[in-house]
Amino acid sequence: MTAKLLDGNVLGQKLRANFKQRAEELALLGTRPGLAVILVGEDPASQVYVRNKVNACAQAGFHSEKHAYPAEVDPATVFAKIAELNSDPKIHGILVQLPLPKHFDSDAVLDAIAPEKDVDGFRAENVGALMQGQPCFIPCTPYGAMKFFEDAGIAVKGKEAVVVGRSNIVGKPMAMLLMHAGATVTVCHSQTRDLKGHCLRADILVAAIGKPKMITADMVKPGAVVIDVGINRLPDGKLCGDVDFEAVKEVASYITPVPGGVGPMTITMLLGNTLESAERAARA
Repeated sequence: MTAKLLDGNVLGQKLRANFKQRAEELALLGTRPGLAVILVGEDPASQVYVRNKVNACAQAGFHSEKHAYPAEVDPATVFAKIAELNSDPKIHGILVQLPLPKHFDSDAVLDAIAPEKDVDGFRAENVGALMQGQPCFIPCTPYGAMKFFEDAGIAVKGKEAVVVGRSNIVGKPMAMLLMHAGATVTVCHSQTRDLKGHCLRADILVAAIGKPKMITADMVKPGAVVIDVGINRLPDGKLCGDVDFEAVKEVASYITPVPGGVGPMTITMLLGNTLESAERAARA
C-alpha cells in the first residue's frame, strides 16, 4: 500500500481561488482585506516566510504591508506600530513574525494585537477561546491540517489521534481541534515514555517536533493518516519533515509531503483568517 498524497499546493490553490473571489466581492462593497506583517531582525528563514505571505496577499487581491525593523530595535517602537495598526481601518490582520530577538517579551507583543486582528490566533484571549471551542481565529498551521481531513473526506470523530509535539503554535491547538472534532487525543513530547507505543495506536498521527525523520515506518499503524508539520534542513541543504516520508508512505493511508504539504496550507489559512476578519469588519 502506498499512501495517498495530501498536497498542500493543490488544496491551497483551490481555497485561495475562493478567497480571491470573496475578496473581490468585498472590495465592491468598499472593503479590501488588509494584512500587516511585522518583521524584527534579519533571520533568513523569517524573511522568506514574510516574503511568501506578502506575495500570497498580492495574488489574492489583498492589501498588505511589511514593517521591518533591525534586531536591536527598542520594543517600544514595535508596540507603537502595533497600536497604530490596531486603529487602522485598512488593516484587518496583524502578524508578528516569530521568533523575536531575546530582548522582546513575545507574549506581551502578541497580546498587544487587537483580538479582532489576531489572525495568527496566538493571543492568550484567542487561545482560551479555542479551548472552549469558540475561537475568534484558529491558528493557521493546525487549521490547515484540519482542512486536509475535510477536503479528503477523512473521518476524525471516534478516531485515536496522537500529536507529537506540545508547542503553543502547533501541538496544543492541533490537539484541541482534533478533540473538538471528536477524536480521542494523546499529546506526546520529549518526556513521553514509549513514544513508539503511543504512535502505533494512532489512526491520525501529527508530527510537530522539529527533528528530521524522527517518525519511522515501524512507529506508524498500517493505514494511519500522517500529517507532517516539521520542516528541517539537512546537511546537504535539502528540506525534510519530522517523518521518514519514503518509508512511512508505504505504511500510511494518507500522508503530507515536505515541502508542499502543511507549509502552503499555513499561508492559505492566514489569508482565510484575514478575509474573515475583513468580512466581520464590513458587517459591523
